[in-house]
Amino acid sequence: MRWLVDGNNVIGARPDGWWRDRTGAMARLVAALDAFAAGSGEEVAVVFDGRERAVGQDGAPRVTVGFAPGGRNAADDAVAARVAADGDPATLTVVTSDRELASRVRAAGAHVAGAGGFRDRLPEP
Repeated sequence: MRWLVDGNNVIGARPDGWWRDRTGAMARLVAALDAFAAGSGEEVAVVFDGRERAVGQDGAPRVTVGFAPGGRNAADDAVAARVAADGDPATLTVVTSDRELASRVRAAGAHVAGAGGFRDRLPEP
């Protein structure tokens, strides 16, 4: 199983004040995803909307971190493009609760897991 995470969508699944420190919220998610990848042995990638930021990716060797500049929903387009270009999308699970993105990636052959349920599975960093 390979996981492709809509980062902003997962962060927004829990109203824990993430909006006061977006970079910190991203870093916490990256650390939690790295711990998840270490425990599961599964491949994990995350895509965030916006400019590249230092979110601890250097200390999270098991997570591929990407950024999608270009405005709101840029990460959705980047995730959908990755799925469409993937050689084996049936082994991908996209984590998002965005209905439109879920529909796009399902049409390309990927599975979908809800952001809130997935976030509940993550270890606290």
